[in-house]
Order: sequence, then structure tokens, then C-alpha cells
Amino acid sequence: MTAQEPAFRFAPSPNGELHLGHALSALVGYEMAQRAGGRFLVRIEDIDIERCREEFVAQILEDLSWLGIRWEEPVLRQSANFKAYRAAAGRLEAMGLLYPCFATRGEIADAVRGLPDARDPDGAPLYPGLYRGLDKTERVRRRQSGEPFALRIDIERARAALDGRRLTFTEIDSAGRPQEIEARPERWGDAVIVRKDVPASYHLAVVVDDDVQGVTHVTRGQDLRAATDLHRLLQVLLGLNEPVYHHHRLVVDAAGRKLAKSERDTSLRSLRAGGVSPREIRAMIGL
Repeated sequence: MTAQEPAFRFAPSPNGELHLGHALSALVGYEMAQRAGGRFLVRIEDIDIERCREEFVAQILEDLSWLGIRWEEPVLRQSANFKAYRAAAGRLEAMGLLYPCFATRGEIADAVRGLPDARDPDGAPLYPGLYRGLDKTERVRRRQSGEPFALRIDIERARAALDGRRLTFTEIDSAGRPQEIEARPERWGDAVIVRKDVPASYHLAVVVDDDVQGVTHVTRGQDLRAATDLHRLLQVLLGLNEPVYHHHRLVVDAAGRKLAKSERDTSLRSLRAGGVSPREIRAMIGL
């Protein structure tokens, strides 16, 4: 583990109301921070400027305060950190590890049709490398023409840039025991690192933010565990600090489905309006 002062964070996206799953994630991180005598941070992941809403930011902070959670100010907003993302992406480009991808979703769907059903950990078809070998002159011409593009990581080149270094991360289990886990970022293929509409993807933004904020412990749900493979790769390539990880269980409905923001009947705001107390919320999520 790192010798830095322990720092934990809860990083919701303001594109809907918090639900019971968010309550579990926030409380797990907050209580781990308290036991460690460390800092607890709230970060608003509003990089998706089309879907995020300011009213949800206020609701998030109200819900957390109602749960009894206190955090360190100021609250970082991803929308104010675009310069840092551009700088990080520029470093990766200068290393020859990113390339522009001009493909639409339709082109990608057509390209993978009939191919073996290879998918990334999120269940999306693995990108078939449509623009990986595009001539440099043509890349420049298309970028300068204003054609929309994303920047993807050349996963084979990125792996080679590690010079044989074994890529691992430290996972803390529910009993507090650390375990070294091998990271396998190749499972993601040539993942998008910079989106077409904003200067980062979730994967790039989260590792830059964690480094900027001095986060030493990342607590998040099991559904994001596979993303740690790609995050560790980016941390090593960019020379960023390495946090330790705890991926907690998920809160699911009666059918075993992970809760979603679209299900307003499970939102903290609606439960609070119905007279449910913070103590009852803790019981509902098994704390």
C-alpha cells in the first residue's frame, strides 16, 4: 500500500438520481476512510456534458449529506478538468500509442458482422481495428478537414511499451486482505481513450482525476472491476500514482438485475420523500 495519507472518493455522474446501489458505494468508501483515518472526497463525473444536469449535482450532495456523509471541499468537477485530460492524451499520442478512429457505430457493426463473437468485458463487440493502419498523411488530412474522430489506444503497442513489465493491481477483499491481481487490458482491445465529443473517455478521466486528487484507495462496484485492467495500463504509461482497489458487491433487484438510475422507485430521493430514514437505508443495503 501507498505511504500517502489515505484518500478515498465517491464519484457519481449527475445524469440521474442516486439509488440504493450508490448509497452502498458511498457508505462503503466513507466508512473505510473513517477506519483508515483518511480523507473522503466527492467527485462529480460530469464529462458527458449532453446527459449531465446541474439539478442532479445538487440532489447528489443533498442525498449524501442526508446519509450522514461528510466530504472534503472543494468538490472536483470533471468538466473543469478538460485541460488535464488533453495533456494526458497528448502524452500518449506522442508515444505513438493512440490513433484516430473515424468509424461510426454503424461501420463498426458492419465490420464485425460474420466475425467470431469477440466482446470486451462490457459486452460490446471488440473493435476490429478499422483505422489502426491508416496512412499517416490520410490521418492528418481527415483530422484537418474537421471529420469527427475518437482516439483509440493501440493495445499491442501499449503492451509492448511496458518492456515486459508485469501489470498488476492490489485488490482489498471484504475482510481487508490485500491480494495481487494480474491486469489483462488486452481484453478491452483498442479501447476509446478520447471520445469524439469530449477530450477524454471515462477510462482516461478517472485515472487522471485519481492522480490529481491524490486518491490512494478506489472503492467501487464489482461491475467496474474489469476496467481496472485498462486503468492500470494507463497509470503505468502516464507515470501516475497507483491506488489500491476494493470492488464491493452490487445491490440488485428481485430479478437479480443491477439497479439503474432509470428506476425512480429505488432512488434515494423518492425513498426519503416516502419517510425512509438513513438507518433504514443501511438495513436495505445490508450494512
